[in-house]
Amino acid sequence: MCGIVGVIGKSEASPVIFEALKRLEYRGYDSAGIATVENGQIDRRRVEGKLNNLGDALTTSPLPGKIGIGHTRWATHGAPTEQNAHPHVSSHVAVVHNGIIENFRDLRNELEAGGHTFASETDTEVVAHLVTAYLQEGKSHFEAARLAVARLEGAFALGIIFQGEEDLIVGARHGPPLAIGEGDGEMYLGSDAFALAPMTNRVCYLEDGDCAEIRHDAVTIIDADGNQVERPFTIMMASAQLVDKGNHRHFMAKEIHEQPEVLGHTISAYADPLQETIYLGRVPFDLAAVPKITISACGTAFYAAMVAKYWFEQLARVSVEIDIASEFRYREAAMPEGGLAIFVSQSGETADTLAALRYCAQNGQHVASIVNVVESTIGRESEVVFPIHAGPEIGVASTKAFTCQLMVLAALAIATARARKTIDDETETRLVRALTSVPRLTTETLGVAGQIEALAHDLASTRDILYFGRGLQYPIALEGALKLKEISYIHAEGYAGGELKHGPIALIDEQVPVIVIAPYDRLFDKTMSNMQEVIARGGRVVFMSDDKGLDHVGNDAWAKIRVPEADPFISPFLYTIPVQLLAYYTAVAKGTDADQPRNLAKSVTVE
Repeated sequence: MCGIVGVIGKSEASPVIFEALKRLEYRGYDSAGIATVENGQIDRRRVEGKLNNLGDALTTSPLPGKIGIGHTRWATHGAPTEQNAHPHVSSHVAVVHNGIIENFRDLRNELEAGGHTFASETDTEVVAHLVTAYLQEGKSHFEAARLAVARLEGAFALGIIFQGEEDLIVGARHGPPLAIGEGDGEMYLGSDAFALAPMTNRVCYLEDGDCAEIRHDAVTIIDADGNQVERPFTIMMASAQLVDKGNHRHFMAKEIHEQPEVLGHTISAYADPLQETIYLGRVPFDLAAVPKITISACGTAFYAAMVAKYWFEQLARVSVEIDIASEFRYREAAMPEGGLAIFVSQSGETADTLAALRYCAQNGQHVASIVNVVESTIGRESEVVFPIHAGPEIGVASTKAFTCQLMVLAALAIATARARKTIDDETETRLVRALTSVPRLTTETLGVAGQIEALAHDLASTRDILYFGRGLQYPIALEGALKLKEISYIHAEGYAGGELKHGPIALIDEQVPVIVIAPYDRLFDKTMSNMQEVIARGGRVVFMSDDKGLDHVGNDAWAKIRVPEADPFISPFLYTIPVQLLAYYTAVAKGTDADQPRNLAKSVTVE
C-alpha cells in the first residue's frame, strides 16, 4: 500500500512531508517523491528506491514552499523509475495517487489528441493533464479537479496541488483510504492517520466519492452526489500512534475495507497494464511442461487453493490436487517427477505447510510459494516466490490476505494457461481486464456494509448457520462459514449446493439461516433449485447475487444482498466481501473480539 501525504503549513512543508512518508514505509514502496509550490511555481524531487535516497536529494537540492504533497509509490503502471515516480505534473498541476485508473488509455488518447504531452508510463499522469484541460477551459481549481475525478474509472485516492495556489490541496477518494488532519492554522492530508500523528490528533476520514477542498483554515467536502457534506473530526487516541485503525472499530474492519487498494497493488505486480498480459518475472522451470500441480495450505489459505483448482483446470487444462497441509504431510502422496507444488501461507511460517513443502522438495517437485512475507522460511525454501503484497494484516481472521492470495493464484493460472497454449491472446486480455476491474468492483461491493450490519443483529442470536455455493462459490461458502465460526463463535458449515440432498437438508428448519451465494452464471438455475428446497422447509435464506439473480429470486428470500455483475472469473473476489462483512458485524453484534478471537493465533508455527 503506497502512501500519500499533503501539508498546508506555516513553515517549510518538505521536511514535514518527508517525516510523514517515513511513517508510511510499512506499506511498502519502490520510489518516492515530493512536490511543493513556492512563489506560485511547482517544483519537485523524485527518486527511485528508498526514502534515504529522497533525503539525500533534498539535502543536495532543498525544496522550499509551505504547501506540498508527497508519495511513496508501489509500481503499478510503469517500472519503478524516477520518470514514473510521483508526484506527476503538467503545466498547471501536480498529483499523487494510490490505486488504478482503469480507463487511463482512453483518457490519454483523448488528451494527446488535444495536444497534451506525456512524460511517463503511468496512469496517474492522466489525472494531472485532465485537470489541466478543465483549467484551460476556465474552470476553477476545485471544479476542474471534481470534473476530472468524475471521469475516472477505478479505485483511487488523490492529492492535487496547483500552480499559483499556495493555500489549496484537493483530496479525492474512491476506494483507498484518505484522511484529513486539522492543526493550528495548518491542514494535512494522508493515506492514514498514522502518517499524520506527529502533526495533529484531530482527523476526519473521507468517504467513497468525496472530493475535498482543503485550505489552511477550512475544509469543504462535496460527496458523490454533488452535495456539500460534513465529515466529523475526531480525536485520535494515543494507540493510533503505534498502529492505526483509521475510523474503524477493529483492525479486521479496516483490513476488509483496504482490499480495493491492496488488490490494486497485487494485480499491478503481475499484470502489464498496457499490453494487458500477465508477467510473472523469472520462473526457473517451464510451466508448460508441468505434468501436475499440487497445492497445499491451511485454513483460509486452503480455500484460496480450492478456488485456484477451478481456475487452473478450466483455463490451463492441467490436473490439480489440493490438500490441507496437516493431512498432506502424513499421506505420503506419490509425486510425479517435475510436478509443481504450490504452498500458500500468509505468514510463510505455518508449520504444517512448511513440512509439506519439504516433503515435495524431497520428492522431485518444483516448489513455488505464495506468501505475504518474502523473507519467511517458506519463502526462503522455495524455488520461486510470488508475494501477495497485502501489507501488514493485524486481525487474526485473514481477510485482505485471502483475496490477495486469490489474485496471485489467478495470475498464475492465466500464465500457466498461456504457457500451455490453452487460451489465446483475446482470452488473456479479457481475463486481465477482469482482474484489473476487481479493485473498483470490490469498492462497490463494500457499499452493502450498512445493510449487512443491520442483518447481523438478527443473525447474532442464532446457534447454527449454513452456507451454500456451487462451482467457484463453493470455496467462498466454506470461507464464509469459517470466518463466522472464528470470530462470532456461532456454529456454521459451508456446503456445495449439490450436496444439499445428501445430508445437510436434514438440518433445515425455521431456526436456521442459510446463506446462498449465487451469481447469475451457468450454475444459477441449479443453485435456485437448492434454495427452493431450503425455503420449502422453512429455512431463512440470505441470497447473495447480482441484479439479474436478485430479479429471479423475487420475494422468496428472507434477505437479499446485491453484488455487482462481473465476469464469472472474478466472482470469488466479490462474493468474499459480503461473507467477510457478515462475519464481522455478527461478531460485533455479539460483543466478541473480532481482532483477537479466543483460542486462535495469527500464525500457527507449531503442529
